[in-house]
Amino acid sequence: MSEETVVDTQELGEKIVIVLKTIYDPEIPVDIYELGLIYDVFVNEDNEVKILMTLTSPNCPVAESLPAEVEEKVKSLDMVKDAEVEITFDPPWTQELMSEEAKLELGLL
Repeated sequence: MSEETVVDTQELGEKIVIVLKTIYDPEIPVDIYELGLIYDVFVNEDNEVKILMTLTSPNCPVAESLPAEVEEKVKSLDMVKDAEVEITFDPPWTQELMSEEAKLELGLL
């Protein structure tokens, strides 16, 4: 992998994070990235993105729409060729996964 590819992938990763921070769980006034719902973001050399994420609970009211919104918004980035979201509940989400910023926002600190 060339140096340029590494930089592009890193830059794309940062752009993906910016997009993820515009998506909110409808029940919590904190974006899904700060909530800790995003477990991993993979970008291959073809700029195909795979996002491993979870939901606050398996019965989350946006279990259908939230992953679709994530996929759609990430796909809208110019550099992204394709995006796929995989939902996992292993490990299950807990408040421990939230950033300090999210905990502050929700009055948990």
